[in-house]
Amino acid sequence: MKIGVSSYSFHQAVSAGRMSTYDIVDAAARRGFEAIDFAVLLGDDPLPQMCDKLGAQAKDAGLTVSNYAVAADFLNNDLKAEIERVKDELQNAVRLGAKTFRHDAAWGLDKKGPARTFEQALPRIAEGCRAVTEYAQTLGIPTMVENHGTFVQDSARVEALIGRVDHENFGALVDMGNFLCADEDPAKAVGIMAPHAFHVHAKDFFYKPCTARNPGQGWFETRAGAYLRGTIIGHGVVPVEAALRILRRAGYDGAVAIEFEGMEPCQEAVRLSLSNLRALM
Repeated sequence: MKIGVSSYSFHQAVSAGRMSTYDIVDAAARRGFEAIDFAVLLGDDPLPQMCDKLGAQAKDAGLTVSNYAVAADFLNNDLKAEIERVKDELQNAVRLGAKTFRHDAAWGLDKKGPARTFEQALPRIAEGCRAVTEYAQTLGIPTMVENHGTFVQDSARVEALIGRVDHENFGALVDMGNFLCADEDPAKAVGIMAPHAFHVHAKDFFYKPCTARNPGQGWFETRAGAYLRGTIIGHGVVPVEAALRILRRAGYDGAVAIEFEGMEPCQEAVRLSLSNLRALM
């Protein structure tokens, strides 16, 4: 497995103006990462131009661009328009030289929307995902959904979506920490999702149960009202080592990208996360 890092791990510094998006590539190479993901690209350059620059910069630094991730909602947006918008984003994946492409599926049920349950929403969501992956296959780019956004987050729902899309070019970005957002045991969930993994995020969280008082700033609620706060790999409750073992047993040998989203200073958090992940691997 290659160890990578998501550009989102540096979002704290970029959004505060302490780093540029282009600085992320240099920081990743300097730390010794082998691969980089790109998501939430901030900057003054038009996005296509930024992707051209970042792709060339990563190549020069010896970094594989393992994934490009974008937001999407095939349930609550106009379906045809959303499919075309996400297909357009695939051109940015090409510009980056990305090996895979992750898009969201849906962000939840709208009271005025076309569905009242996940089962009712599934056919429409799958239609969007399949249209995108059929086009992406012509570009040589596998596509994925991530266990992300609470609505399509539990392993059963992600697996059901993959089964409904039923396309060899479509799989999962398995984020070993995000299952906690849907109150699911990460080790059990990774065991279900490992055979479908096209890409992997290593992430850790602090956790407090729903019976605890709200810890305040920096924490967010899970679907069932427990509390999570992002942290350095190895500092939280996510069974990262077990997840890696499960993925390896399932035959996964791709990139494992650190995605840090905690309150600690991000550059130091990424450094410590890398050191800890190397030890766990």
